[in-house]
Amino acid sequence: MVALGYLVTEVLPSSSLGQWDAEVPRRLVEYRQQEGVSESKIITMLSETTTITALTALAAAAFRWKFGRWRESLLVIYAVIGETAIFVATTLLIDRPRPDVPHLDEAPPTSSFPSGHTAAAVCFYGSLAAIILWHNRHRWINVVTVVVCGAVPLMIASSRVYRGMHYPTDVLAGLLLGAIWLSVVIFYVRTHHAGGPRHAAVDADKRLVSG
Repeated sequence: MVALGYLVTEVLPSSSLGQWDAEVPRRLVEYRQQEGVSESKIITMLSETTTITALTALAAAAFRWKFGRWRESLLVIYAVIGETAIFVATTLLIDRPRPDVPHLDEAPPTSSFPSGHTAAAVCFYGSLAAIILWHNRHRWINVVTVVVCGAVPLMIASSRVYRGMHYPTDVLAGLLLGAIWLSVVIFYVRTHHAGGPRHAAVDADKRLVSG
């Protein structure tokens, strides 16, 4: 992610793609809703730090109560906490100013690259989708889950550019960061937490019988 940040901030600006990247936030200014609570603000709130923190705690508690084990809860926790750590580390090494346009949200002191809102949305809503797909056998529910949990991060990414908080490459990097880290977490949790006490007991019984 740091290497990608270097490419975006040091190499890309002089290219035609870099010029397009800088122009998009400026072009969107004329289409903004300047007063009241806009749809973009509501969408952004779905991935605010306080929102994601509260939803992660709520989801972890609910999954622990529902399934009586930690596997599903750990998936959500690992996804969100790990993404946050990678995001913070990247912003410390890559210093990219935010777009030179009026910001509709308060700009945090972190770098514009990558979009933390977008990455957090991928990890949280993506982990919810993964858990639902693990346990549900109704195709229509799975389809709705994938569509909704996939659409939310994309809408958040668009709203962050629309509100002048990020360049398109920032949110694309956020999507990439979230997708890669979530894939790693899903693989880890499924391979390291799939057994648990019940499977350990079954394996012990098998060894006892075979021995």
